[in-house]
Amino acid sequence: MLRFAAGAGAALLLILAGFFYWQSLAQRDTGIPPAPPRQVADTGSDDEEEGPAPPPSADSRTKEQRRFDRSDKDKNGRITLAELHQPRRRAFARLDTNGDGRLSFEEWAIRTTTRFNEADRNRDQQLTREEYATTAPRRRAPTRRQNCNCAREADGE
Repeated sequence: MLRFAAGAGAALLLILAGFFYWQSLAQRDTGIPPAPPRQVADTGSDDEEEGPAPPPSADSRTKEQRRFDRSDKDKNGRITLAELHQPRRRAFARLDTNGDGRLSFEEWAIRTTTRFNEADRNRDQQLTREEYATTAPRRRAPTRRQNCNCAREADGE
């Protein structure tokens, strides 16, 4: 039994050592500096602008200041409870379809109910596998990063 415990402990130590060695390889600097940005020569003509637009100026406000400013609707430097409730009131009003100020389960689940009714083609109040497959969320196409020069560098530009 002691041999089994010693063997398991040794195996665990080897695994941990391998993990830490692997992590140290991942953190090493490759030593290759990034390519410097391409300089656009000034041709003196304003009608044809070449190269990318200048980067936007950075906002000097902190993240917390921007968050406060979004909530301070009347811009008086103070946030009231009504200002905090305003976005939630709009969301509630969209769900409260009959406008009675109360949210029933049917109103809350309207999107799911609508999707179910659209998928139930034969109107038997049950979804088959084929009908349920039509309710799958549509995947968005991956967005391309606008300032990524990866393709240009690969092409040798």
